[in-house]
Amino acid sequence: MNKSICYLGLGTNIGDRKQNLKDAIFKISHNSKIKLLSVSSIYKTEPMYERDQDYFYNSTLKIETIYEPEELLTICKKIEREMGRDFHQIKNGPRIIDIDIEYFADKIIDKEILQIPHPRIMERLFVLKPLSEIAKNFICPKSGKTIKKLLLDCPDKSYIISIGNLDIIRNLKK
Repeated sequence: MNKSICYLGLGTNIGDRKQNLKDAIFKISHNSKIKLLSVSSIYKTEPMYERDQDYFYNSTLKIETIYEPEELLTICKKIEREMGRDFHQIKNGPRIIDIDIEYFADKIIDKEILQIPHPRIMERLFVLKPLSEIAKNFICPKSGKTIKKLLLDCPDKSYIISIGNLDIIRNLKK
């Protein structure tokens, strides 16, 4: 069984946003085929695309898994459903939780159901900022640039501020 290092982006802007992040991380980390390696700080970010909604809380996870990319996507969507995500709402609208696979090792995947790296990663400060905190030297397999360089080049100038961390790794068993 091959193990792969992956990065997952989490976002929420409905209800208790910190608790939503904690709940998602708890569910991810309690899967026997996923090992949680690192969690970024929480960032409060303004919404993109659909502007008339509450600000998001975003965080990034570094995990190790034996899942294949499509299997990991299935797990992420299952967690989103379990937490009450409504997949019939408008695209880029409010959501209780969103879990995106940002990177899966050095794979490049371009399928209808799954694109890795995440297709809009280079234009999203809310993805690159928390990712740079835990993986600044990771090299994007598509661009050949480090996350640190992608962050420097990011055209997004939207509001983003670190609001602390979840202290999640120490408290996962609670």
